[in-house]
Amino acid sequence: MIDLLRHGEPVGGRRYRGQQDDPLSEQGWEQMWQSVGERNAWQQIVTSPLLRCHAFAAALGERHNVPVQGEARFAEVGFGAWEGKSRAELDALIPGQVARFYQDPVNNRPPGAEPLDEFVARVRDGFNAVLDDYPGKSVLVVAHAGVIRGILSHVLAMPAAAMYRINVANAGMTSLVTDRERGINLVSHGNVAG
Repeated sequence: MIDLLRHGEPVGGRRYRGQQDDPLSEQGWEQMWQSVGERNAWQQIVTSPLLRCHAFAAALGERHNVPVQGEARFAEVGFGAWEGKSRAELDALIPGQVARFYQDPVNNRPPGAEPLDEFVARVRDGFNAVLDDYPGKSVLVVAHAGVIRGILSHVLAMPAAAMYRINVANAGMTSLVTDRERGINLVSHGNVAG
């Protein structure tokens, strides 16, 4: 079983953070603890190196004595010039640019953003490393919405251009299971405590 957990709300609320390293807000910490509850089913935790993921992964690992491994390939997609800005700020600068991005995220990247195909390849390689490094183990991956979308697009053989159609809530949990005959299967997506 591989569970994918998106970080909770960061300090500063909703923004295109990408690789901007904001910590979790107090509410974000509460969201994360509510999402995992008292569950202690993981034998390994793998986390994005960014603070909004890594700090919680380390705290959870310490609470349950589960080893934590950082995975640089699970850092969020680089949003270039959009980093740190809200949707309202971006639309005030160039009306409609965010809508154009969501309609065609391959050809309407923010200036200086990481190319989507490179991001998906990076995330895929990180995910395959998790599968290779922890065979048969129950693993929790603490990451970002983009990373979870990238993993799901890989697992479900979706084109990268469609991955932004997947909603990934703060502190949402997605569960995958490996099956000898069918490969990796999506069991549940987006479960949020509350």
